[in-house]
Amino acid sequence: MSLVFAFLKKYRTASLLALLMMVIELAVELAQPYLISKIIDDGIANSDLGVVWMWGGVLIVGAIFAFVAGIASSFFASFASQGFASDLRETLYDKVQSFSYSVFSRFATSSLITRMTGDVTQLQDTIFMSLRFMTRVPLVVVGSVVMAMVVNFKLGLLLALTVPLLLVFVLWIMRRAGAMFKNVQRKLDKVNSVIQENLTGIRLIRVFVRMKHENGRFAASSGKLMKNTVSALRLTETTMPFIMLVMNAAIVAVLWFGRADIASGSATVGEVVAVANYALRTIGALSAFSWIAVTFSRAGASAQRVKEVLDTQNGEIAAEERPVQASGTDAAVSGAAKTASARAEVPAMEGAVEFRNVSFRYPTSDIKVLENISFKIGAGKRVAIMGATGSGKSSLVQLIPHLYDRDQGTLTIDGRGIDDWDTGHLRRSIGYVPQEVLLFTGSIRENIAWGREDASFEEIEEAAKIAQIHETVEKLPNGYETRLGQRGVNLSGGQKQRLSIARALVRRPSILILDDSTSALDLATESRLLEALEDISCTTFLITQKISSTQAADLILLLDEGRLIAGGTHDELMRTSELYRHIYESQFEKGEALHA
Repeated sequence: MSLVFAFLKKYRTASLLALLMMVIELAVELAQPYLISKIIDDGIANSDLGVVWMWGGVLIVGAIFAFVAGIASSFFASFASQGFASDLRETLYDKVQSFSYSVFSRFATSSLITRMTGDVTQLQDTIFMSLRFMTRVPLVVVGSVVMAMVVNFKLGLLLALTVPLLLVFVLWIMRRAGAMFKNVQRKLDKVNSVIQENLTGIRLIRVFVRMKHENGRFAASSGKLMKNTVSALRLTETTMPFIMLVMNAAIVAVLWFGRADIASGSATVGEVVAVANYALRTIGALSAFSWIAVTFSRAGASAQRVKEVLDTQNGEIAAEERPVQASGTDAAVSGAAKTASARAEVPAMEGAVEFRNVSFRYPTSDIKVLENISFKIGAGKRVAIMGATGSGKSSLVQLIPHLYDRDQGTLTIDGRGIDDWDTGHLRRSIGYVPQEVLLFTGSIRENIAWGREDASFEEIEEAAKIAQIHETVEKLPNGYETRLGQRGVNLSGGQKQRLSIARALVRRPSILILDDSTSALDLATESRLLEALEDISCTTFLITQKISSTQAADLILLLDEGRLIAGGTHDELMRTSELYRHIYESQFEKGEALHA
């Protein structure tokens, strides 16, 4: 509830107005049975048509007034619930965006998607229904009991004794259902996870002809979700028959004792009709408790899941800089000015990097993936990193943009400790091309400019030329405006790698990290790319398995099981490292023999 109230506080005026309009609507409706009793006792019983017309007119005016109040209540409730959901969804997204890699790995991607969509929508719907209907239900019950006792205390007392029993039963159902619906949401996470894996790997599934197997996986997950949902709904649906049984018994009692009171003169026909009417309204309200039990139980489970994300400690060493938000054009100008000012205060990065006895292990593991790594490279130099799969190459370069924090040792950039750099400034000075290429739906120009929003078209072209993709783009029907499919499915592996490199280069980085980003390039294209990179004033870290890519490097690092077993230039390693010579012979000399 604290989560709901915190985000709903901004919309308290709309919420209060929604409740006020609902109360006005409810007050008119609760007065209707009383007015009907007046029409019966004072008008119909006495054959006084004037009284009938008078109270009948009051009923009609009240109904119109209630109708207008109901529309107004729905409008304000919609405004409050939609605004709440929008703010909560944005806050959740910002929170997830700020997660460090170690924190992000605690949540499955499918679970985060469900929390930001399904769970937030569940809370949004619950708030709307609470402001519009759910708050109304207990008021109808209490109001009906009170009005029944006002009309006829003895008959109204029958309702007053019946309702508490039903409320205790409904609250017990809601408590049990809450735990069951939390389990339902976990099963939904699993279903979404299977869907995400299948849609992402659809090509591989078809090539391996594993459609039947994956259909079976989905059916199993979906079946468990259905089973848990049915169990939860079956429990909540038991409230309706029990409520109907008890309340119908109460109505029979009202009619039975009402007949006797009419005969004795202690009650009128209009009073019995009014009390019976209030009993029927109470039945209608209490019957909605089964639906309320389901809604609140699901909302409670969703609120816990959302709160779990919001309460997660980030673990990020330094938060990203965010421009101050304003409105309209002033916001853009103000944000840009503040960002420019912040950048101006921090000296430009040159790109000299030094590791001193750096060790690292992933937060979820006790195994060190890097151990006592030490090397130093000057600004503008090129570092090639080689090693077998799992030797720690990617882990090493991910420490430079502070995606992870080292366990021990010192990592400096331009002689300044990595912890002393503002994370935003640090990452803006780095061009990073990950091992797994990720392109976004949009044009080629937009994908390259994603690296730097204010890049001009000339700068985009220049980055594409250096990345050896410009000529390919020019041959496309729409050039740089060619639209890419999801994840760049209409491009080859090499084309996607070069676009990803262009996106990093357009940032004009001080440090460029290429994490095995030339694996899909042929030797000639890779050679032209590396030659073009020599004209760029940035420190380059190149993870590669190709000797041809390392020969011009200023420093080659040879990793094995997280340890730096050799370091130096190509000529130095050819003299001192048996493993490097073996790699060279297996690639270069064999290649020469084949070429000959």
